[in-house]
Amino acid sequence: MDASNRLSARDALLLALTVVLGAVGDLLLSSGMKAVGSVEPGPPAVLARSFVRVVTNAEIWLGIASLLLMFVCSLVLLSKVDYSYAQPASAIGYALVALLGYLVLGEAVTASRWAGIGCICLGVVLVGRTPPRTTV
Repeated sequence: MDASNRLSARDALLLALTVVLGAVGDLLLSSGMKAVGSVEPGPPAVLARSFVRVVTNAEIWLGIASLLLMFVCSLVLLSKVDYSYAQPASAIGYALVALLGYLVLGEAVTASRWAGIGCICLGVVLVGRTPPRTTV
């Protein structure tokens, strides 16, 4: 692959930001919802209280902000590289999500999950070896 077919430093940064912001956003949403507690269907008053707990939780708002920034980075990235490159390459975020879930939230990640995540990472490596842009 010659230099014109490589991912530029700017595009690599956009891809990294997309991955990290998405994983951090998901982590914050999960942590915020664990703090809110279980939301179950029920009478309108119970749902209203759950809604208030959700919209007043700072972690949830930080998660939403992180995911909005991820979306902006993703849009900019998609204006520069192929969709068929950006989406599979950003799948490395699944590994980051599992790692953060394990390290930060104390979630158990089974061997079969790690094996699946390993397969995803191998796919990311394969995609990363292809040119990021094949269209004009």
